[in-house]
Amino acid sequence: MLWLLVMTLPCLGHSVPVTLGPGSGRELVGIVGGCDVSARSYLWQVSLRFYNRTAGLWIHFCGGSLIHPQWVLTAAHCVKPKSQKASTIRVQVGQLRLYDHDELTKVSKIVQHPDYDQILSAEGGADIALLRLEAPVSLSSHVQVVSLPPASLTVPERKMCWVSGWGKVTVHSPLPPPYHLQEVEVPIVGNQVCNQHYQKLENSTKPIKDDMLCAGSKGQDSCKGDSGGALVCLWKCSWVQVGVVSWGHKCALPDFPGVYTRVTSYMSWIRQYVPLSPGP
Repeated sequence: MLWLLVMTLPCLGHSVPVTLGPGSGRELVGIVGGCDVSARSYLWQVSLRFYNRTAGLWIHFCGGSLIHPQWVLTAAHCVKPKSQKASTIRVQVGQLRLYDHDELTKVSKIVQHPDYDQILSAEGGADIALLRLEAPVSLSSHVQVVSLPPASLTVPERKMCWVSGWGKVTVHSPLPPPYHLQEVEVPIVGNQVCNQHYQKLENSTKPIKDDMLCAGSKGQDSCKGDSGGALVCLWKCSWVQVGVVSWGHKCALPDFPGVYTRVTSYMSWIRQYVPLSPGP
C-alpha cells in the first residue's frame, strides 16, 4: 500500500514552514495528526494523478516535490516505468485542495533509480524517482521549487521537521472533502533506534538501510497516500528536503516512525538529470 500523511493532534500554532525564497510492501499514503496548510506553505507540493475511467477524473495517488521547474522528485514505488508509461501520469502543482481548478501537466519521462527492486519494493531501498515534465511550470507566489541538501548534510536525531500530503488522516480514515493539504511536525529518529523497533517485525537484522531516514512519533506521522512527498527541515534559514515519504508500519504508532528515502544519499544521482539552475 502507499502512505498518506494524517494528523490527529491539535494544530501546532504558527510554527509552520513558510517559503523563504524562490527556492506489496508498507509504502506510506497519508498525514496523521496534521492541520490545514496555509496558502504560503509547501509551494513545492505536487500531486501525482492517474486517470480513473469510472470516475472520469484524474485521481491523486502519490505526492511529490518540485525540485526544478521541469522536474519532480517522488518515490520509486509510486511509478513503475516498465509497466507504466509517462503518458499515463499527470502532475498538479500549486494546489492546496485536490481537484480545485485542476491544471494538469503532462509527464514526458520517468527515471526510476536503477537500484530500486520491484519485488522488495520500498523496503529494499533506493525508493526514489524523477519525473521530467513535458514543459516547465511557471514559478509564482503559489509555486516554487524546494531546496535540496548538500550530500554532506547530516540531519541530527530529534530535530523537528515537517511533512505534508493529502493521504489518510488515520489508518482507516481518508482525508475528507474538501481535501485540504495537511502538514505535521515530526521528530527525526536515529537509524539505530529505528532499526531496533523495526527488527521486531522484519526478518532482516537491518531493515532500516543507510539510505533511509526515520521520522515521526505517536500521533504524528505520514500515512497511506503521502508516498513520494517531501520531508523538509529548516537549515540555514531555508526549507530543505531531506526525505521522500517511503514506507512504514501502519501510521503514527509510538515505536514505528515513518521511513523516508534519505535524499542526501542520492544527490549525485539527482544531479545527473536535474540542472542546478532554476531555469528549464
